[in-house]
Amino acid sequence: MKIFLYYILAINLYGIFVMYSDKNKSKQGKWRTPEKTLFTIAFAYGALGIFLGMRLFRHKTKHNKFVIGIPVILIVQIFIFFRYIYKVF
Repeated sequence: MKIFLYYILAINLYGIFVMYSDKNKSKQGKWRTPEKTLFTIAFAYGALGIFLGMRLFRHKTKHNKFVIGIPVILIVQIFIFFRYIYKVF
């Protein structure tokens, strides 16, 4: 359980970093992180980090698949977390 929580922390910090990095790359006109990679991080329990990165850096906030998709993934992950870890619901 403790290792899983460390994983959750690490993947979400990584998600924030990737969003920050991608935002800077977009400003500089450099190669960008593929959207598929961002969603992969989100599906790997990094949705909170991606969501926070969207809000902190105002990145991908005009793309409906991010504005709708990331919060949906996050809600599902929260439900799964409480359902299977804490036996709630």
